[in-house]
Amino acid sequence: MANPIRIRRLDLGCFIRPPSETGGPHPKVEPVLGYLVRHERGLLLFDTGIGTGSPETDAHYRPRRRALPAALAAAGAAPADITLVVNCHLHFDHCGGNPLLAGIPTLVQATELATARRGGHTIDGLIDFPGATYTELTGEAEVWPGVHIVPTPGHTDGHQSLVVRQPDGTVVLAGQAHDSASEFAADHLARHVVRDGLAPPHPAYRPWLDRLADFDPRRVLFAHDHAVWEPPGDGISVRGCADRSRP
Repeated sequence: MANPIRIRRLDLGCFIRPPSETGGPHPKVEPVLGYLVRHERGLLLFDTGIGTGSPETDAHYRPRRRALPAALAAAGAAPADITLVVNCHLHFDHCGGNPLLAGIPTLVQATELATARRGGHTIDGLIDFPGATYTELTGEAEVWPGVHIVPTPGHTDGHQSLVVRQPDGTVVLAGQAHDSASEFAADHLARHVVRDGLAPPHPAYRPWLDRLADFDPRRVLFAHDHAVWEPPGDGISVRGCADRSRP
């Protein structure tokens, strides 16, 4: 490619996850992050922010929305500049700005779209709005040179992540495949433990991590965590870590 692919993180607001969902006694504020990918083919937007239309959902999560046009303007772009939309999944905090991008192709796993259309999955008005233009995928796809969609089911059956090859290493936009960089790191280490042949029991890890590892990611970014995962170092030996008397 004539120009390197560039990625810009977008602040799309935040919400408060109640204690019933945090696993502890306290609520937790989580960011909502999107990503703008500048490519020689155009501008790809990965996730579009927090949707409106459900008082019950707002009361539950108490979101603070940052309008998509404002977030794009801070990155030197506007809704009219977007060439392609990719949603990691169709929950209201990931596809909320989609109606502002009517007519722009939106790539989504067919399983995810079918689930959303059955109801009870998201805010219905964020799915089949006037001008909604979906391209349904049934697995992995290279959407532009150096830009791959990889299914990463778990949070939803149709969740997908974006893999972007750059000159200084591959970046994975993981969406909510993991809630945090620390969760991803734990799964990454679990995978090494299994592959190094340590005796069970050992923690399970998501099987699609094997596919992401094929891309040798140097950075992994998330939808609800500002932290960035990076590999701990070339030639890491999980067996060597396990030999220590203390963790």
